[in-house]
Amino acid sequence: MHSPESPSTPLIDLGKRYWLPVYRPREVVLDHGKGSRVWDAEGRDYVDLGAGIAVNALGHQDPDLLDALTTQAHKLWHSSNVFYTEPPLHLAQELVDASGFATRVFLCNSGTEANEAAIKLVRKWASQQGRPPEQRVIVTFRGSFHGRTLAAVTATAQPKYQESYEPLPGGFRYLDFNDVPALEAAFAQGDVSAVMLEPVQGEGGVLPAAPGFIKRVRELCDQYNALLVLDEIQCGMGRTGTLFAHAQDEVTPDIVTLAKALGCGFPIGAMLAGPKVAEVMQFGAHGTTFGGNPLAAAVARVALRKLGSAEILANVARQSQALRDGLAAIQAETGLFSQVRGRGLMLGAVLADAYKGRAGEILDYAAGHGLLVLQAGPDVLRFVPPLNISDADLAEGLARFRAALQDFPREKP
Repeated sequence: MHSPESPSTPLIDLGKRYWLPVYRPREVVLDHGKGSRVWDAEGRDYVDLGAGIAVNALGHQDPDLLDALTTQAHKLWHSSNVFYTEPPLHLAQELVDASGFATRVFLCNSGTEANEAAIKLVRKWASQQGRPPEQRVIVTFRGSFHGRTLAAVTATAQPKYQESYEPLPGGFRYLDFNDVPALEAAFAQGDVSAVMLEPVQGEGGVLPAAPGFIKRVRELCDQYNALLVLDEIQCGMGRTGTLFAHAQDEVTPDIVTLAKALGCGFPIGAMLAGPKVAEVMQFGAHGTTFGGNPLAAAVARVALRKLGSAEILANVARQSQALRDGLAAIQAETGLFSQVRGRGLMLGAVLADAYKGRAGEILDYAAGHGLLVLQAGPDVLRFVPPLNISDADLAEGLARFRAALQDFPREKP
């Protein structure tokens, strides 16, 4: 996508030479963004329907986020948790108030750290209940994604993320998502201390929990004195149409983990703890050097306020329908998809059988036509645009997607 003489070439060469090669980025160097658009180092513009993997929920250069960051940057960048600073104290209170269930908050730097904290909290709670280690099992679901540290990647019930990292930590059991009989059988073994799940699986193909499934999980957790842990790292913060995704499932969790959109691009994570577990971890039980960083917390306070606003949530509902309608029209023209699924502005277009395995190719054609989208595995295109995307930008994004598909070869090369 760039010539040998382009300004991108030496930058891409740096990445190829010096980065640990755990990523395979497209050969585009993004330079700056505004709203739902970004520009590369060569001046080409792209409609951004990926939002940095559902992170840039208010787009790029939101003025309120910029103001919060620069104001705090002139005051204090870091102090550690040896001292109090104002932004994380207010953020913790505001998260508790917004959640409707939590009483305490642990602030960290990423989603995997939030999930690690949740896993440790579950195990410590089970220990305090007098349960031996073999009765501290955490149930997770195939297709889930909970992070890449060793405990979080073990909770992630996808072998491709775990291969070669054995021996993995014990104490996890994998079930099929939305399979109630399997879940009931797992609880009947008498060793389950918690169930951990995403209300909408992200990396697993943008697959929502079936109606009533999370309610049944909650009932079983209550029956067997186990904890319900909801990973809302991707599907939370307004992404699915409500500030917290589980509001649509009408359940009260014991623990919720957040990250991604909580900082709208500034790294931050959070674990919210309900009354059943809020006092389990006392002094010295867990910690973090950078968690609760005042810069991150100052930005997250503004993000939380805006993402929970009636204006943003109304835009999610309207643009979700517009995106669904646009994808349906493209499907009618191309026959490319078997279904579109998800909630709010977290939608997955599942490729028809004839095109399975080719999501990555489609992303290349989309980028070539000035559109940034994602995949969720090889068979699903993932659309997670900024939640404040305008009518004009969404329409332009769909037009570019249609143009990309017109060039996409129907026969696999």
